[in-house]
Amino acid sequence: MSDLSNRNTFIWLAGILFLAFVLRVHNVGRYGIYFDEKSTLLISQGVCLEGANQKDVFTKKYFTPAEFWKPKTVADFIEANIRGDIGNSPSYYAVLWVWMEIFGLSDLSMRMPSVLFSTLMVAMLFWFVRRHFRSNTLALLAAGIAAIEPFFVAYAQMARNYSMTFFLTLLSTHIFLLILEKAEGRRAERRKEKGEKDHPSLLPSAFSLYLAYGAVFALSVLSHYLAVTVFLCHGIYAIFFLRNVRTWVALAITGAVGLGLVSLWFIFGGGAYTFQTMAYQAEFYRNIALTNPTGTPFGLILPGTIPNITKRAIPIFADLFLFTNGLGSALTGLKNAGLALTLGGLMAFVMHRYERDAQPPIWVKAALPSILLAGTLVYSVVPLRFLVLSIAPVMLWLMSQYILEHTNTREKRYVLLLVLLAFVPTFFLLFMSWRNNHTFGITQRYSGFSFPYVCLLIAMALRQLASLRWWFTAPVAAVLVVQLYFVSQVLIQIYGGVEPKYTYFEKPRIKNPYWFAAQELKAQYTPGDTILYPNMKRVIYSEKIDKTYSPVALLDAQLVNVYLPEDATYIQRVDPNERDKIVLVKGKDGPDGRSRKVTIFDLKDVRY
Repeated sequence: MSDLSNRNTFIWLAGILFLAFVLRVHNVGRYGIYFDEKSTLLISQGVCLEGANQKDVFTKKYFTPAEFWKPKTVADFIEANIRGDIGNSPSYYAVLWVWMEIFGLSDLSMRMPSVLFSTLMVAMLFWFVRRHFRSNTLALLAAGIAAIEPFFVAYAQMARNYSMTFFLTLLSTHIFLLILEKAEGRRAERRKEKGEKDHPSLLPSAFSLYLAYGAVFALSVLSHYLAVTVFLCHGIYAIFFLRNVRTWVALAITGAVGLGLVSLWFIFGGGAYTFQTMAYQAEFYRNIALTNPTGTPFGLILPGTIPNITKRAIPIFADLFLFTNGLGSALTGLKNAGLALTLGGLMAFVMHRYERDAQPPIWVKAALPSILLAGTLVYSVVPLRFLVLSIAPVMLWLMSQYILEHTNTREKRYVLLLVLLAFVPTFFLLFMSWRNNHTFGITQRYSGFSFPYVCLLIAMALRQLASLRWWFTAPVAAVLVVQLYFVSQVLIQIYGGVEPKYTYFEKPRIKNPYWFAAQELKAQYTPGDTILYPNMKRVIYSEKIDKTYSPVALLDAQLVNVYLPEDATYIQRVDPNERDKIVLVKGKDGPDGRSRKVTIFDLKDVRY
């Protein structure tokens, strides 16, 4: 790791982590919570959506915040998790509950764990690369790419489980490789190569590694069930390269213990209802895909045929790599795309043929800019986008060259693990889409575990690019700057709340209306007043899963009460005849001695 001094390395790392944190925390509390975050908020407080565990509160005509905030039990938490998130992510909700007990209830507080886990993931990626690929420069490049990756920035600003899961699964891969190193006796060999003395007391013991791996496995899967795809990749890699019987036995015991811990949740906790809910959802979305693919509020849901799945998968794979981010949805026309990839292949061939020549033919120095320019003159639409696409084959060639030239045998095996982790989670989604015969689940967030490893692969390409002669480096770098501009525009759209790919919304959301309403009620309520909540009923898609006991909708009332004082005795009820407005009825303070109605907030079109 002599490519950069340790002092310079950690100065650069500090700057990257500062950038990552700033990008993630900027505007983090600006927009109101959307439906998934509403679920997050209520589940973390042990409250069921629509009050299934608050019947004693809402079956009465009037209720108070103090009654809403009565102490909750573990059973309440489990039921809230079942009804709000099909029993998924209990470890994330537990972490969030502890956090908000310390820092309070607000949009900023609720989203800060995601900001911190996402920033820690950047630091973890640096350590992962530095430890397993022995290059400070490569580690800094990978961390820098992760710092500006729009996917990470967007999901760091959501009060959901994703950032925590990405961090945990990357940590699990690090521990997995440490276990394999110990099994192969590689640590002593590495220290011997560097002339260091053996200090076994400074190394994690085998027991501590297996204990950590089992614990992180359980926490990861209980943060998001699809984290199992990461451990599937670990298993596939072990089948190919692990030959130590003792390690196999230890991993098997670790896996059994980890599965046992997870199984407790599936047997006694909210996971008991997960599989039957998933089966219902599969049938529900399949029915939409076959009968009404365009006429529901869930977006376009098509049958899970190979052509339909392929069409949905292309943008997913394109957005996985920073240098092709946005191209899957921005590009139209196979002819233009085919031409761009052909020209890119030609550039890669020229680079491969002449990269080692100190004095190549004069035309070689002009070849890459000439090819790039020729393409931009021919592309019939969005020429800059196709210009970016044309360097995709070059970037893949650069990755392969770095792997061939700058990795040893062990690291080349690790690259296979990177490739598995980069693609298996998405292919798993595609397989499930085909199996369930609908395309609803093909979305980037469900395979986001892949991004850290892709960042490392891209870093390898950039490291190799920097080692080439200027006539090869400069044209490709110029195109990467163009793509960096497009990426910056995506970040601006995320901050503006108008990037549907990441924020789910085409128009900016306003600030949290429920928090605002709560502040107004605290300021204006006096004894004798009554708070009226609207009765905006959600569509009931399943009598078994969605239907509640209450004849009126309770969600708006619940979301305001979350932000009201826990000991308040405000008199409240749901107005069955009002659809959108939160109203404060002032007790007989009007000019004629009668009650007066004050509209606190109109929720029309801002429930998200």
